[in-house]
Amino acid sequence: MSAMTRPRPRVAAAAVATAAAAALALTGCSSSGSAGSGEGQVGFVTVKGTNLAKVDAGKRGDAPDISGDTLDGGQTKLSDYRGKVVVLNIWGSWCGPCRAEAKSLQAVADKYKDQGVQFLGVNTRDTEKGNAVRFEQEQGITYPSIFDPAGTQLLKFPKGSLNSQSIPTTLIVDRDGKLAARAVGGTTQDALESILQPVVAEQKQ
Repeated sequence: MSAMTRPRPRVAAAAVATAAAAALALTGCSSSGSAGSGEGQVGFVTVKGTNLAKVDAGKRGDAPDISGDTLDGGQTKLSDYRGKVVVLNIWGSWCGPCRAEAKSLQAVADKYKDQGVQFLGVNTRDTEKGNAVRFEQEQGITYPSIFDPAGTQLLKFPKGSLNSQSIPTTLIVDRDGKLAARAVGGTTQDALESILQPVVAEQKQ
């Protein structure tokens, strides 16, 4: 009888470890985030009752020139797209809200590609590159993503503009390379377009 009961502590420990890992993943993959954090430092003003925020043209701060290897084997940096409106999506293949919003992001990317809009992903906290590549294939994502498993590129953003614990987050960078709008947590096509369209409509300075 004692021999039969010996494995039970190990099974229980494994179950606890699995639950802990799941809890950590859920903590990192926030669908709400902290949209109000640090707003005064970067000019973001939250759209009432939403997870969206925007910055008036004269109050925008510079977006960092993030760069790195892409999931498709190339290299890119944000400044490569200067003169275009850039939609930056911070995501991970392990993140449920990222999966839920992926097709909406691709739909907006397709709709605006001829209007001077470039989408760029930043894949973070994926220790296995293959998981991120499979995610993009399954979701039909065609725009590039920087592979940033350790989050080193995310640390370049000015304080208050990006909460690295709130994944996914989508940032809109205007044609002059400045942070213009933000969606914290999973977004929809309509919500994303509501903050993207005004930036696209702005005249290039």
